[in-house]
Amino acid sequence: MREQKTPKVSLVGAGPGSEDLITVRGLRVLNEADIILYDALVSKELLSQVNKPIPKIYVGKRCSQHSFKQDDINTLIVESAFKHGHVVRLKGGDPFVFGRANEEIDFVESFGIPLSIVPGISSALSVPTSQGIPMTQRGISSSFWVMTATKRDGSFSEDLKFASQSATTMVILMGIRKLNEIVNEVSKYRGLSMPIAVIQNGTMKNESCIVSTLNDIKKFKNTIDISKPGIIVIGNVVAGHPAFFEEEIQRVLHSYI
Repeated sequence: MREQKTPKVSLVGAGPGSEDLITVRGLRVLNEADIILYDALVSKELLSQVNKPIPKIYVGKRCSQHSFKQDDINTLIVESAFKHGHVVRLKGGDPFVFGRANEEIDFVESFGIPLSIVPGISSALSVPTSQGIPMTQRGISSSFWVMTATKRDGSFSEDLKFASQSATTMVILMGIRKLNEIVNEVSKYRGLSMPIAVIQNGTMKNESCIVSTLNDIKKFKNTIDISKPGIIVIGNVVAGHPAFFEEEIQRVLHSYI
């Protein structure tokens, strides 16, 4: 007869992508799990670090191709806790940065199931950092603003407009598919020479980073894979990236041709 385990849920941030950027606590809790429900941005390499044969169920959502709706995920978490015991809900980045964690927490706690949270390293900060792009820099930017490109109804978030009107570093998540529209909107307030970086597969071996200006980024449309997630950074801090200096030389040379 199988031992009845006490239901328990842990929300764990997996970090920005690379398997060695999960926290020490996060990896420990992962290895204490009886079942893992993981998101699209969680790497197979990280899952392979679990030292025991337990169920690992993909419940990711990418570009409207959802294996589960959010309500289904909520239900699966609770059902898995009662059936298996300790459920680790593994989320990319940090659970509380556009991770819909509160919805899952409220549902789990409504069943009286104990829940703990393990913070993760947010991709909003770590991915630009891995490329040497600071969020703040003395004399250039004294703040940064992390936002999503669009609201639930598909319209632009007002934060995009408000941030564009300031000197803050803009970090835009879930915006790759609307890159052209974002560039057009930000250009109204910041001008076409404003530096921009588009980073995909951040912190992974196949990481890519395109550095340009709002005026020239559209030239790279065939290089950017809109089917994959990425991070957009807009601000003068991007000019410190070595690739921006190289691109600037090319822009100057072409202006004399």
